This record gives sequence, structure tokens and C-alpha cells, in this order.
Amino acid sequence: MRGRNLRGELDTFLAGREQELINFRRDLHMHPELAFAEYRTTQRVAERLTAAGLVPSVLPRGTGLLCDVGSGDGPTVALRADIDALPVPDEKDVPYSSTVPGVCHACGHDVHTAVLLGTSLFLAQQAEAGLLPGRVRLIFQPAEELPGGALEVMASGGISGVDRIFGLHCDPRLDVGRVGLKAGPITSACDKVTIRVSGPGGHTARPHLTADLVFALAKILTELPAALSRRIDPRSSLSLVWGRVEAGSVANAIPDDGVAEGTVRCLDEAAWHAAPDMIKSLLESVAGAYGVEAEMEYTRGVPPVVNDKISVQMLAEAAEGVLGEGSSGPTEQSLGGEDFGWYLESIPGAFARLGTREPGTAHLADIHQGTFDVDESAIGIGVRFLAATALTALWEGQRPLTGEPFVETEPGQMTR
Repeated sequence: MRGRNLRGELDTFLAGREQELINFRRDLHMHPELAFAEYRTTQRVAERLTAAGLVPSVLPRGTGLLCDVGSGDGPTVALRADIDALPVPDEKDVPYSSTVPGVCHACGHDVHTAVLLGTSLFLAQQAEAGLLPGRVRLIFQPAEELPGGALEVMASGGISGVDRIFGLHCDPRLDVGRVGLKAGPITSACDKVTIRVSGPGGHTARPHLTADLVFALAKILTELPAALSRRIDPRSSLSLVWGRVEAGSVANAIPDDGVAEGTVRCLDEAAWHAAPDMIKSLLESVAGAYGVEAEMEYTRGVPPVVNDKISVQMLAEAAEGVLGEGSSGPTEQSLGGEDFGWYLESIPGAFARLGTREPGTAHLADIHQGTFDVDESAIGIGVRFLAATALTALWEGQRPLTGEPFVETEPGQMTR
């Protein structure tokens, strides 16, 4: 890639395409679709890719698609965008506000889709000109908000033969033109746990003749989080927090069943894998001490997104090359979940944050709010960044890059 004016090529491409991509994003914003119901979105993307001479393949459920650009010679790099919306009412007063009651793109997935579409069109031109040294797998993924979309892609062979994968997410805390990077974990794991407790029941006057289920449930609620804090490395930030507890119906009867539901969040991949067995063992110990039976239902949500250092270095070099010096910087790990982590369980890659805040704006609505919107110039920035990342990864492979690598000096901080 050295010796080419990639920045100039992208500028020329976007001069004739940027408004089209903004209009495409607005169309998606007006017609949001929930997880695994993104039929119109899938069709719109497929039609535009087909018009560019590409051959998209819709996933088996009928939503989301895969599409390859370039030949099978050389490495294969995947780029992923999520396409689903949220069950959140659109509260913005804009010409492109949602036409679907109670549903809107409150997380920026319409922007992600427009960015990947623009990147796809640019890379298709590069391939036609013989300038693509490998293959790029485009993943327009359904159902990121309802965990299962990434697993659907993987079950359909979406990352088979892929050497490295990249993705990005809107960040309203960053100005347009900037990207946030972090080596290692950048999001949190998030799981759901349900505990059902049962016993013989009885009269509150004679708890010694039965199993005091409410007291036992209370001990489970307090002892499990406390014991976990002493059994797991505190640097993993594993937390078990209860959101619902229910037992009994009258004051003078000890019930025969009860239930508690909560979430487990964790910043460390190893601790995330160890959590279910650890919680089950502690639960059996506490429940046994009070003579009640306890069953646990542990539902995996998503693993943490753990960025590969070499892939982050590629993101940094791409940003510096087409967005300018100082355009990339460190970002903090989030406690939010993101199913991009499933891909990184299998292949190396990295996830970046794309600035969407209008420079000089003091405050914008956060993601998952009905008032969320973006500075749409972020779409062109995202195309430049993602296209340059794909080309950097294809050309450089595992060879040393030109810049100094990102080194994490302390949590959330990196230097070059």
C-alpha cells in the first residue's frame, strides 16, 4: 500500500458517494427493524451490492447477509456491521425520524450499515482495478441487540477462512474525525442467572420444623456476591447483581418456593468462562446449609470483546494514514455487552469506536435513548477508516507495521 495516495482515492470516491450514503442511512433510520426481522434492510443492502457487481448471500433466516469482495488469493479480512434497531420510540424532530411506532435506530446501527456499504463500494472498485491483494468478507449482521446474530453468522460459515475481523460502533462522546482504540478487553461480558429455591414450606411460628425458605433465599442473595468477590481476581470486575426476587404471598406462612433473577457482568474473559461453575458451587453450599433445594439456570449472553494487539495496531495505522495524525486515541473499557466478542473467540481482530459528536457540541444524547442522533459526516469518516483498515490488514498481514505499536501503560491508557 506504500506509494499509493489512498487518502486521495478515498476523497475522490466520497465526493461522488457521500450524499448517497447519508440518504441511505436516513432511509434505514425511517424504517427500523428489530432483531431477526430486518427483511427490508437486508433487501436494500443486497440490491445496492448487486448493482455494484457483487454477489451477496442472504443468511438462512432471511435477514442479514454475507458478501465477498476480491479473490481468494492472499489473506481474507472480514468487516462487520450490525443492522437491527431497538424497541425504543424515536423522540427526535427530524425529517428522517422513524415511521415505525416504538422502534428506532437508537444505537447507530443504521450508521454502521451505511459505513460498511460505502466501504464495500470502494473496495469493489479497488478489486476491479486489481488493487485488492486478497479478499474482504462483508458481514451485515442481524440481531446484535438480541444476542444470537453473531452466532447465526458463524453457524452459516461467515468467518470460515477469515484471518482477521474488524468492526466499529458509534460513540457520541467522541468528536467526528476521531476514533477510540483499546488493546485487550473493550466491552464487558453480560449473562443472566435465574435461581429457583424450593422447600417443604410451613408456619412462621415453627421455622425449626421446616426449611425457612425466605431466610435461605436472603442468604443466597447476599452470600453469593460476597463469596464471588473472594473467589475471583478482583481485577476481573466480576459482579452478580439481582434485579428480581419473589417468594411467598402471606406474612404467616413460610413459602415452598422462591425465585431470584440477576445479571453477571465481567471484564475478564477467563473469569467469564469460570463464572457459571463457580456460582453453581457456591449456590449448592449456601442452600445446603439451610436445608433447601436450589436450581440455577445460567444463560450466556455475550463474551467480552477482547481486541488483538496487532489488529489494534492496524486500526491505528489506518486512522493515521487517512484521517490524519492524532485522529486515534485511547478509549475506556465499557460495561456494555457487544456480540462482536463471539467472533474474537475464534479469530483475531479488533473493535473500534467511531466519533459521532459534532465538534464543539457540549452534550449529545447517549446511545439507547430515543433522542440519539449523529453528525452524519461521521459516515464518510467511517468509510475512510474501515476501508483503510481492510487494506492495511490485507497488505501488511503479520509483517511489522510502520508505526510504533500501541502499548497499554495502565488500564484504559495507551501510548505509541
